Amino acid sequence: MEQWSFPIYTFSEALEYLKADKKVTREGWNGKDMWIALQTPTDESKMTLPYIYMKCADGRYCPWLASQTDLLANDWMVIENV
Repeated sequence: MEQWSFPIYTFSEALEYLKADKKVTREGWNGKDMWIALQTPTDESKMTLPYIYMKCADGRYCPWLASQTDLLANDWMVIENV
């Protein structure tokens, strides 16, 4: 079960949590249980550079690209126990 933290952050602060292997979400996202995380490739990975991916509202995963709204938002939260 996902647990959401309540402190609110800017994307710059959220990015530091991503780098620390945490998952983050936005209070303003419409879908329930959506979050993003940083994937760092291993020797077995097809990707060779780190990238951010999203858990979508339907439970599937996809690459994530930030919108201007996401970058300027002040409603980022850290997710614990995912």
